[in-house]
Amino acid sequence: MAAVLRGSRYIVGRCCRNVDFAFVSTRSMASKTQVGFVGLGNMGNPMAKNLLKHGYPVIATDVFPESCKELQELGAQIVDNPAEVADKADRIITMLPSSPNVIDVYTGPNGILKKVKKGSLLIDSSTIDPSVSKDMAAAAEKTGAVFMDAPVSGGVGAASSGKLTFMVGGAEEEFTAAKELLSCMGANVVYCGQVGTGQAAKICNNMLLAIGMIGTSETMNLGIRLGLDPKLLAKILNMSSGRCWSSDTYNPVPGVMEGVPSANNYQGGFGTQLMAKDLGLAQNTATNTKTPVPLGSLAHQIYRMMCARGYANKDFSSVFQFLREEDGQ
Repeated sequence: MAAVLRGSRYIVGRCCRNVDFAFVSTRSMASKTQVGFVGLGNMGNPMAKNLLKHGYPVIATDVFPESCKELQELGAQIVDNPAEVADKADRIITMLPSSPNVIDVYTGPNGILKKVKKGSLLIDSSTIDPSVSKDMAAAAEKTGAVFMDAPVSGGVGAASSGKLTFMVGGAEEEFTAAKELLSCMGANVVYCGQVGTGQAAKICNNMLLAIGMIGTSETMNLGIRLGLDPKLLAKILNMSSGRCWSSDTYNPVPGVMEGVPSANNYQGGFGTQLMAKDLGLAQNTATNTKTPVPLGSLAHQIYRMMCARGYANKDFSSVFQFLREEDGQ
C-alpha cells in the first residue's frame, strides 16, 4: 500500500468533485522517497536535476531516449515509459508540451494511470487547456490518486537556477505535499484554487508576456531606426515607466544582454511554437468566457505567422528579428 511505502502518511477521507474516497493523505515534509519525472525537455531536464540536487531519488522517462542520458549520468533511474514510472514512484511530476501529450502520458496504453498506486500525488507542470487538467484529475480520482496542475513561469534560466514560479490548482489539503517538491525547483509556489486554476493563471501570464515582448520589440526597433544605441535605449527604458520583464531581464535585441536567447541566435529558451500554442489556449478560454482580448488575439496572429515563416523552433523573443525582417532590414 502506498501509505506504508511512504511511512509517514495517514489515510483521511476527502470529497473531491462531489465524490468521496479515502487514500488522500498528509505526507512527511522530511520524506526523501523516490520521485517520478516524465518529460525531460528544455524545462523538465533542469527541473529534474534540481530534485536530484535536493536529495530526491528520481525515476524518469522521456519519449526521446537521448534526453535521458545526462540525467542518468547524474544518478537518476531511467525507465521505458510513464507506466513504469508510476509503478516505482508514488509522487510524479510531468512536464510536457501540449494537451494531447498530457492525455497520452496519463491515460494512454503505457500511461501513468495504468499502474498508478492509490494515494499517489500527480503534479502536472505542463501548460495545457484547463479543461484537460480537470479531465485528468477526474481520471486520476477513479484510481485513488490525486492530480494537481502546477504550470510554471520563468523560462529555462529560472528552471536551471531553481527560481521558477509555480501556479498550483487542486485540493487545498494536498498543497503542502506538492509544495515540498515544487520548492526544490522554484522560488515561488502559489496556491490558486481548485484543479484548472493554475492553468488559468499561467495562460493569463503568458498572454501578457507575449504582448509585452511584442511591445518591447517594436519599441527597440523604432528606437534603433531613430538612431538610438540599443543598449542605451534599454537602459533608459529600464529606469523609466516602460520597464518590463521583456526589457530588463529577457531583452530581445542581440547584443543588449548576455545569457539570453537573443545573444545566442535565439536558440534555447521558450519556443515560438509553444508561445503560439499558449496564446491559442488563451483565445479558446477567452471565447468560452466571452472575454474581449484584442491585443491577445493580435499577439496570437503574430506568433502563428512567425511559425509559418521559419521561427517555430526559435525563442519567442525572436519576434524582434521577425519585425525587422518585415520592414526589410
